[in-house]
Amino acid sequence: MKSIVIRVASESDAIFASKICDEMEASAKARGTGIAKRSPLYLAEKMRKAQAYIALVDHDVAGFCYTESWSDGAYIANSGLIIFPAFRMSGLARDLKNFAFQESRKANPHAKFFGLTTSLAVMNINSELGYRPVTFSELTKDDDFWDSCKSCVNYTTLQSKDRKNCLCTAMLFDPLWEARRLEREKEKLLTHAGSGQKVQNL
Repeated sequence: MKSIVIRVASESDAIFASKICDEMEASAKARGTGIAKRSPLYLAEKMRKAQAYIALVDHDVAGFCYTESWSDGAYIANSGLIIFPAFRMSGLARDLKNFAFQESRKANPHAKFFGLTTSLAVMNINSELGYRPVTFSELTKDDDFWDSCKSCVNYTTLQSKDRKNCLCTAMLFDPLWEARRLEREKEKLLTHAGSGQKVQNL
């Protein structure tokens, strides 16, 4: 098994930008789904700003995604997740998405994280990270985000629905939800521990 390195992308990784864009487009066509297209220059800029994450095998790209922020940083999206064909079904998508999510949360601890996807695999990964399915009304209202959907083949559907739904599933991670979940788990542990103590005292 070849060693896979997952790290924050840097300016030197811009040599892979065109290859990544080509694979994003080919993958979307193969699935028959839409994609918000990005140019090699856009991805290279994300790399330069350390707002992208890359998986490398033998100094070649195996996977990639990047971070975008909306509504003055209130909403964050880890977008454009792509795994090259030779490395699919290996768990790399999960590892890369998890790395990107954890790194992005360190930099944006109070932001809501969201995504739009038609991929069941991505939905499953998002669920493991604490994302929940939501209506489009829970997402950013930033027009720049929705304008990025214009290159998607399903954009007319989105427009006809007044941006309330489309073929994608919306998913959201809210740090407040996560804090409440952890608090409930803590309360359950304390309750169970307290019950056990009572049994011992009897």
